[in-house]
Amino acid sequence: MDWLYPFAVLVGTVITLMGLGLPVAFAFFATNIAGLMLFFGGVRGIEQMVSNFSEAVGTYALAPLPMFLVMGSLYFRSGLGERVIHALDLVVGNLRGRLSYVVLGAGAIFAALSGSSLANAGMMSSLMAPEMTKRRYKPHMAYGPVLGAGNLAVIIPPSTLAVLLGSLAQIDVGALLIAGIMPGLVLTTMFCGLIWFQTRIDPDAAPQYPVPQIAGRQKLKAVMVNIVPMSFLVFTVVGTIIMGIATPTESAALGCAGVCLLLVIYRKFSWGVVWRSLDDAMKVTGMTFLIISASMTFSQVFAFSGASNGFIQSVISLDLGRYGIILLMVFTLLILGMFMDQVSMMLITLPIFMPFAAQYGFDTVWLGLILLLAIEVGLATPPFGLLLYVVLGASGGDMKLATVALAALPYVLLTLVLIALVVAFPQLALWLPSLI
Repeated sequence: MDWLYPFAVLVGTVITLMGLGLPVAFAFFATNIAGLMLFFGGVRGIEQMVSNFSEAVGTYALAPLPMFLVMGSLYFRSGLGERVIHALDLVVGNLRGRLSYVVLGAGAIFAALSGSSLANAGMMSSLMAPEMTKRRYKPHMAYGPVLGAGNLAVIIPPSTLAVLLGSLAQIDVGALLIAGIMPGLVLTTMFCGLIWFQTRIDPDAAPQYPVPQIAGRQKLKAVMVNIVPMSFLVFTVVGTIIMGIATPTESAALGCAGVCLLLVIYRKFSWGVVWRSLDDAMKVTGMTFLIISASMTFSQVFAFSGASNGFIQSVISLDLGRYGIILLMVFTLLILGMFMDQVSMMLITLPIFMPFAAQYGFDTVWLGLILLLAIEVGLATPPFGLLLYVVLGASGGDMKLATVALAALPYVLLTLVLIALVVAFPQLALWLPSLI
C-alpha cells in the first residue's frame, strides 16, 4: 500500500488548494512543485516541469482549440444566431411548447457551430428565457431546454471540451469529435420527447398563444436563407473530417473562413467583431494552455511516484469487471461534477482513468465519449454546475438555484440513459469514426 501516501498527497493537495479558491492552473503548479520535491528528485524535477511547457502546448492536436473558439465567438457576436432562432420560430408554428422546441433546435445547431456549452446556454438564456417567462412558461419549461441545449455542445462537434480531453488523454481528436454526432442526435431527440411529454401531462406549463399563420413558401425561404447556410459550416467542420479531406486542425481553419464568408454575405462583417472574437479566444486559450502545461507534469509525477500503478492494481484486485470499472468512473465524475468545473475534473481523473483503457482493452474513443457525457452531467448539477449559474444570471435573480436545478433534473437523467446506451451499444459512438 506504499502508493497510498503519494496518492493522498497529490490528489488531496490539489483538491484542497482548489477548495480554498486558488485558480486551477496555480493549484496544479503548487501541487506539482510539492510532488517534484518529494518524489521526483527535487530541483531536477522542477527543471523537468519547466522543460515540459513547450512540449505540452506545442502539441499539434491542440491547434483546433483556438480556431473553434474564434469560430463560435464570430458566430455569436455577429448576430447570425438570432437569424437561426427566428427561422426555427417560423417553422415550429403553433405547437404547444413551441419556444422550448425552438431553444432545443437552435441549441443543437449552435452546438455544431460554437463548441462551447457556456456560450450556447448564455445565448439561449439571454435571447429566449425572458420571452418564455413573459409567455408564462413554467420554470422547468423555460430553463430546462436552455440547460439541455447547453449540454449538447459538449458532445456535438466541434466541442472544445472534446479537443481538450482528446489532447490530455492522447485520444484521436478527429475520431472523438465525430463520435459525438450520433449520440448528440439521440440526446436531442430524447430532449424533444421530454418536452412533448411535459406538455402532455401539464398543458399549462407552456400556454399556447396566438401565432400569425405563415405560408409554407415563407417558411421555406426562412430555412433556405437562415438555416441551410449553417449546414455549409457544419460540413466544412465535420464533413471534411469524415471524408478524409481535412484534419481537425484544417477543418477548424475552414470553419473560421466559412463563418467570415457568411458574415460578408449577410453584411455582418466588421473588424470590431473580429477583434472581439480574437480577444475572447486568446483569453480562453491562454488559460487552457497554462492548465495543460500543469497537467502534463502532474501526470508524470503521479506515474513516477507509483500512485497511478498502485491505484490501478488495487482496483483490478477488486475484480469489478469491465462494466464495473466504467460504472466507477462515471460515478466518480458525477460526484466531482457537483463541486468542480469540467477542466479540473479532467485534469484530476484522466491520469487515473486512462491506464484502465489499456488494462481492460477499452476503445479510447468510446471511453472518451463516455467520460465526456459524464462530465456533461456535471455542468448541470448543483451546487457548482456552471450552466446553472449562467441560467441564474439570465433570470436576473428571480430564480433560486433549487428551481433551476429541478428544471435540469430530467435532462440530467436522460443524459445518464444515453451513457447506458453508449456502454451497451458501443457502435452508437464508434460507427461514424470507423468511416474516417
